[in-house]
Amino acid sequence: MDLGSLIATHGYWVLAAGCLLEGETVLILAGFAAHLGHLNPYAVVAIAAVSGFTGDQFYFWLGRRHGDAVLARWPSVVAHNDRLQNLIARYHAAVIIGIRFAYGLRIAGPVLIGMSSIPGKRFALLNALGALLWACLIGGVGWIFGQAAEAFMGEVRNLEGWLLLGLALIGIVPWCIAKLRHQ
Repeated sequence: MDLGSLIATHGYWVLAAGCLLEGETVLILAGFAAHLGHLNPYAVVAIAAVSGFTGDQFYFWLGRRHGDAVLARWPSVVAHNDRLQNLIARYHAAVIIGIRFAYGLRIAGPVLIGMSSIPGKRFALLNALGALLWACLIGGVGWIFGQAAEAFMGEVRNLEGWLLLGLALIGIVPWCIAKLRHQ
């Protein structure tokens, strides 16, 4: 089985699982795979938006029901709580839409928003808008990377494995460094 077949077979469920969590790296990779023709770009955006929305809804309700217990388990998040609660009180729409773009707050952000007084329906509406915007922009980065790679290197099909590996490392290495700093 070649790389393209592997991506076409497993790409969508990997994308869905990845976007339930952090998601940026897997979404960029999916955008690149869509540019190469292994995945449908509309399906990539739809799956990423629905999975990102679903994940943030889960974390919002986790914060709403068990926020204090979650904060007790994540002491590093407590440092962000006061600042984020102040921002939510002043700019709740922008915070809800933009939190998924804030590195390090993709999971913690919805938990903290769930601990606020924002109504669940309002969060869901703004979360859906943010998820769609996020899926288009981050997936688009992968697509544009594919276009740039072709502009510089010509046909990239024979290099797609190396390019996918490079993109994965670009996403994984900063995450690993951040995790090591917090230990």
